[in-house]
Amino acid sequence: MQLHEVKYDSAQPVDGYGPGFFRVAGEVIQGAILVTEDMATNWDGPEDLAPLLALAGKIDVLFYGTGADPAHPPAALRNALEEAGIGVEAMASAPACRTYNVLISEARRIALAALPV
Repeated sequence: MQLHEVKYDSAQPVDGYGPGFFRVAGEVIQGAILVTEDMATNWDGPEDLAPLLALAGKIDVLFYGTGADPAHPPAALRNALEEAGIGVEAMASAPACRTYNVLISEARRIALAALPV
């Protein structure tokens, strides 16, 4: 078996997560996060639509991490994003982080908005 190193170029991978925090590109961020190819910041949760809608035209899909357990995204969040032309994939935050990391290594137009585990 041959192993290949994953290269992220300028993208910021999620390095880890734990109770109440995420580590992105070596920086610890407490609470919910919003991560794109070029930035990682705190996010105020599913009611905070403005920073997500600002990604319209820049991303195709938003991975929505629902915390420790899988759940449906709030209808208002899903509707607003879909109206803006952004697809939404909801899953627990751990698999959302892993999926985000794989797809940014492929230079996909995605972002991650995740609640802490």
